Amino acid sequence: MMQNEVVVKDIFHTTNQTKLGKHVFQSLVVLMRILFGFGWLLAGVTKILGKGGSTGHSWFAQPGVFLSDYLVLALDKPNVPDFYKFFIEEVALKHVLILNYSIPIVQIIVGLFLIAGFMILPSILTCLFMHINFLLSGNINVMSLTLYTSAFGLLLRGRQIYSLSLDQYFKIDHLFSLSINRPRDYTSHSLKEIFQDSINEIPSSAEKTQES
Repeated sequence: MMQNEVVVKDIFHTTNQTKLGKHVFQSLVVLMRILFGFGWLLAGVTKILGKGGSTGHSWFAQPGVFLSDYLVLALDKPNVPDFYKFFIEEVALKHVLILNYSIPIVQIIVGLFLIAGFMILPSILTCLFMHINFLLSGNINVMSLTLYTSAFGLLLRGRQIYSLSLDQYFKIDHLFSLSINRPRDYTSHSLKEIFQDSINEIPSSAEKTQES
């Protein structure tokens, strides 16, 4: 009888540890999503206000200047694919003013959406689209790679990215979820089976003890 009680206590202890670990990991995923959104928000605000708040480096104060210079320099980079150079020449440079205003605004919007947890999946996919363009234009640095891998990391977490989010609060998370990424908690299911088996063994063990 004492042995069964010890087994039950061990199962409860293991179950509590599993739940605690799950909550800690979900909290880290939420923190990762917020920091990811803050990074995009900061990128957009910096383009509008300028680095260090200097209007001399603002995309809005000097429309098209910085983006045009960036795109022209990208044409001279050897690591930029030919098809993307064609895109820069025929599309980006011809619509540089539209991109000049739309890029910072989109960055701010997706940053706020990710922080608040609203339309999370579309926001992450939008960030990935912008990341791909940055990488194709030869803008490869530590920050770009960090944000790029963070986006994929969030996508791989499936429904865990909806914890503490407006999507979850308004119950619209199912509209933007990837079914292939829905994790199943096999550990909790196995612990429940073990616990049930232990409970079922207690009466039989008690009967054997009485007979002996």
